[in-house]
Amino acid sequence: MAEFESNVSPRTIAVTAGRPLGEGDPLNEPIVLASNFRAGPEYARTHGTRTWAALEEAIGLLEGGRGLTSSSGMAVASAIVFALRPEIVVLPSVSYLGVRALLGDLSARQDLQTREVAIQNTLEVVAALDRASHEAKSGSDGVVLWVETPTNPTLDIADLARLCREATSRGIRVVVDSTFATPIGAQPLRDGATVVMHSGTKFIGGHSDLLIGAAVTTDDAVYEALARARVVQGATPGALEAFLALRGLRTLPLRYEASARSAEQLAALLTSHPHIESVRQAGPMLSFVVRGGAEAADRVCASTTVIVPATSLGGVESTMERRQKYPGDAHVAPGLIRMSVGIEAIDDLWNDLQCALASIGSR
Repeated sequence: MAEFESNVSPRTIAVTAGRPLGEGDPLNEPIVLASNFRAGPEYARTHGTRTWAALEEAIGLLEGGRGLTSSSGMAVASAIVFALRPEIVVLPSVSYLGVRALLGDLSARQDLQTREVAIQNTLEVVAALDRASHEAKSGSDGVVLWVETPTNPTLDIADLARLCREATSRGIRVVVDSTFATPIGAQPLRDGATVVMHSGTKFIGGHSDLLIGAAVTTDDAVYEALARARVVQGATPGALEAFLALRGLRTLPLRYEASARSAEQLAALLTSHPHIESVRQAGPMLSFVVRGGAEAADRVCASTTVIVPATSLGGVESTMERRQKYPGDAHVAPGLIRMSVGIEAIDDLWNDLQCALASIGSR
């Protein structure tokens, strides 16, 4: 693994980490299309490949820990639950619906219990941790705090540093889903998190052309448990996907910074628009509520020409959708639109949004 001084910029790490260093090597690690290897015990599912290793090195260096990749963000979430074996998970009531579905299914099978909280309300979270510690058979060892910040899709912001301090002082492990923040917008391990996870499908990949997940930890025992989960669950990343994710990671800092600047400008413009009730912005992500509820928001999403109506996020293209239409997000405002801002020209994005919002009054 390459070593970097502590003051090296994330932009430099993103470009240089995980590259072959030998004389005559290619500048980037090639795609390794192999399931097993000559004259050795190595097997791709159990030992990985050089393509995986390069990506894991780069993500690990950006986050400040040991990285491990898997077939998707949900595969990583499942591996974390498998590895940590919590009795009780305290999680945001507004958060990614896939993770809540996973934990809900496990709760229904009585494999664990969940306690939902408003993650932005630190006192409420701490109180829930204390109750869970008393309720869990193994005390605080049986409790996991699952933090998502910003939350999906409402962009609630948790006081991550304080939550990590409060949890770790009680012996409670902390999982942080940092998919929206990316390694550029947050450093959860430095705040004291046990493990940070990403859906690399989103901003890390950055081009809407792959599925991959990643977890990073500084705890060797947790890392080994995650690696074991990947082996026995078989949720390995594809060779091409790992290669493409590393390619995307190279430009993550530039894409994140450009998209965040545009999102900030769009948020300011939307705030004063008569058809908008409220606006939140966190990094490249926007969440805004359209006056007129579900029908009006659907009309806006259907009326754009530059912004793509799509369910995923984090690509170079701007995407948006009304989230309440999904059963897992039924509790958010009917007119809430989640928008992932891409790298298009800001004037084109704003003109597109203005025209789409004007369609509400043109019926």
